[in-house]
Amino acid sequence: MKKILVTLPLEPQHKAFFASQASGTSEEYEFIYIPTEELKAEDLAEVSVILGSLDAELLPAAKKLEWLQISWAGADAYLRPGLLREDVTLTNASGAYGLAVSEHMVAASFALVRRLHQYARNQQAHLWECRGPITSVEGSKVLALGLGDIGGSYARKMKALGAYVIGVRRRAGEKPDWLDEVHTIDELDELLPRADIVGMALPGGTATAHILDERRLRLLKPGAFVVNCGRGNAIDPAGLKAVLADGTLGGVAMDVTEPEPLPADDPLWDDERILITPHISGQFLLRETFERVVRLSGENLYRYVRGLPLAHVVDRTTGY
Repeated sequence: MKKILVTLPLEPQHKAFFASQASGTSEEYEFIYIPTEELKAEDLAEVSVILGSLDAELLPAAKKLEWLQISWAGADAYLRPGLLREDVTLTNASGAYGLAVSEHMVAASFALVRRLHQYARNQQAHLWECRGPITSVEGSKVLALGLGDIGGSYARKMKALGAYVIGVRRRAGEKPDWLDEVHTIDELDELLPRADIVGMALPGGTATAHILDERRLRLLKPGAFVVNCGRGNAIDPAGLKAVLADGTLGGVAMDVTEPEPLPADDPLWDDERILITPHISGQFLLRETFERVVRLSGENLYRYVRGLPLAHVVDRTTGY
């Protein structure tokens, strides 16, 4: 009998769903339910499958592990050398977060162009004062940097709201109807000066680290906005502060930062052009996100017990 460890906070109907997905084969499976925060190394000794995320430092204790299905889209923490054996299949929850994170990105885009974050400061100060001119999402040029589940969802929404949307992806491909243009990442320097809003939903990895450094941030037109809900290290914080000091950027919304959490004494907290949220665009705060993770994990469980190829397998070399 193989043991399946589940760290997701499942309700009875979810457990019944997982049990049904693992039934109908000659192999028997035992489900073990332990919340992530209560998990100990000894709990991993006999498990063949883990459904849900856990502290990556515990993974060396999982000597019999065959498959790890994490509940996040980002797998960076599980790819550090010495944590996960090469023969273990790692799958992520890519596809579960597009709805929640893209809506956050749209909301942040509107907050920036309408100065809503600045009016929130006025409210805290009991100050009845106009913050000055605004711009519009409709008619703006939006650069969607990253066209996966999240970036693609953001691009579709912004296109529907009347923006001219330029998509940027790693490799060339056919242009979908919900993009006005599509380009590859090596054209980024030519695209940045055209953007009114840059929406970032990039995966982690060395290829995207500090992709918006000081040089590239200075390519943006005066008054441009940046929304980052991908990886905090996609924006070089030193470069960002240098450009902010020049007063040319219209504003930046960051749900992710470098470092994370952002230290309480970091000057970005006090800059009125910055909208900061504590990495909450995803997670399970939207119920549908959790339901999608459960469905995705259950569908992969069905495949695993029948020896079928798993979906959402993470490439160990790229991290996605």
